Amino acid sequence: MANAAIFILTGNESHADYGRLANGLEAAKEFAETDGDEVTVVFDGAGTQWIPELIDTESDYHDLYTAIRDEAIVCDYCAGAFGVEDAVDEAGLTLVNEYEGHPSVREFVADGYEVITF
Repeated sequence: MANAAIFILTGNESHADYGRLANGLEAAKEFAETDGDEVTVVFDGAGTQWIPELIDTESDYHDLYTAIRDEAIVCDYCAGAFGVEDAVDEAGLTLVNEYEGHPSVREFVADGYEVITF
């Protein structure tokens, strides 16, 4: 049994960023599909910019996103800073703001989660 908090921090400006997103979502999917594992995917910082693309059914990453959607949350502050609040709302994702407007990394660590960043 493993617990992981996968933070998607990368923006969407380069080919390498798309690779980081794909790797992060694939890792999350593996945890989600493994009985007994717990995973939370946190879209934080520039990573919040992915939400509009991921909810687009024409996106190459939509199916991968759909596989982990129920495990995903979004930084409240960063969704506002990057102007994606409407897409987050449309996606039905939860905005979190436990520590100064952001998700609490400390809470994940205290709860025994391995924090993995992409």
